[in-house]
Amino acid sequence: MRLLNAGMSRLLLRLLASQLTRSEAKLQWFRSVPNRSIIDLSYSTHFMDFKRSSIPSSMKKLVATKLSQNFREAVSLQTAPVPTPGDGDLLIRNRYVGINASDINYSAGRYDRSMTPPFDVGFEGVGEVVGLGLSASSRFTVGDTVAYMRAGAFAEYTVISAKTAIPVPSAQPELLALLVSGATAHIALHQLGELKQGETVLVTAAAGGTGQFAIQFAKMASCHVVGTCSSDEKVEFLKTIGCDRPINYKAEDLAATLRREYPLGVDVVYESVGGSVFDLAVNNLATRGRLLVIGFISGYQSASGLQPVRGSTIPAKLLQKSASIRSFFLHHFLPDYSESLRSMLELLTAGRLVCKVDAGERDVGGRFVGLESVYRAVEYMYAGNNLGKVVVELEPQNDSKL
Repeated sequence: MRLLNAGMSRLLLRLLASQLTRSEAKLQWFRSVPNRSIIDLSYSTHFMDFKRSSIPSSMKKLVATKLSQNFREAVSLQTAPVPTPGDGDLLIRNRYVGINASDINYSAGRYDRSMTPPFDVGFEGVGEVVGLGLSASSRFTVGDTVAYMRAGAFAEYTVISAKTAIPVPSAQPELLALLVSGATAHIALHQLGELKQGETVLVTAAAGGTGQFAIQFAKMASCHVVGTCSSDEKVEFLKTIGCDRPINYKAEDLAATLRREYPLGVDVVYESVGGSVFDLAVNNLATRGRLLVIGFISGYQSASGLQPVRGSTIPAKLLQKSASIRSFFLHHFLPDYSESLRSMLELLTAGRLVCKVDAGERDVGGRFVGLESVYRAVEYMYAGNNLGKVVVELEPQNDSKL
């Protein structure tokens, strides 16, 4: 037994030595391999994206450096490092960004009085995923195209949470029209408008970014739709999207036209101009009419952000008609956002929804291309020159890369 045990012991020692030798060899091999994360995002110099073009270490973006309703005074073009996505984030190379009337309210600090410069600006974009975190890779991959709504969109690259990214087939500017402008009209009319078949709906600034959708959604509800605009070209566009009575207020007296053609008033007003147009809307409400305040763009460029209205007479005028004024701010209706966007995408895919975009083709300075043109795009919109949603292209598509 002792000889057997001694033999077995020597055999076990030889096996153990052999295992140790192999283990040491494996250990040496592992020591020779550099440590790497599962997904390497260490692109302090550059890394290769899905089109095999180098992503630089720096980028351009627009930053509010002072609070002002004057966009050019408030916002400066700066160079900054390309941001690194976290575990659940996506790095988006922006192809198109959207312009909103509220961009200057944001740069003026009107939405959050606690905000102090510097802060990034821009609300919406569409582009390709060029980097992502480990958790985000369970839902997305490099090369996917997404749209998003997030502060800081006026940049060549933006980091967003994968949870808020909206997968889209391709980077088309028309999709930007849905994110804020389309959703505002869709949710406001459904939640606050209480549209009924046969009612009369008045849409102010009807040929603009959100007005174009209010016209179409009101028609889908089988309403008679009146739309105000500022040119004959816009009148013709409104006819193509179903507006029953376009009114060019520069060629017709709006108040007289409404009194003459709609003596009983209008049931719903989708109002985004403010000032005297708001007063006119109150005066022309029908019994049990609903006035939806979407904005008051006529006052945004003033120091107060407002144009005066005849407020002292409003209670009496509403009471005489059992009418109401309701207001809409998209941030307060976010629980409805996903369903609204899904519905609009279905309509767009089915060819039942028009998303008119304006990239500055008719502007004296030419198309809006590059972050530098955001300033011009904002001014173009405030001059009332736009037909549809104003968009800026950041990097022209190059088919040779595909």
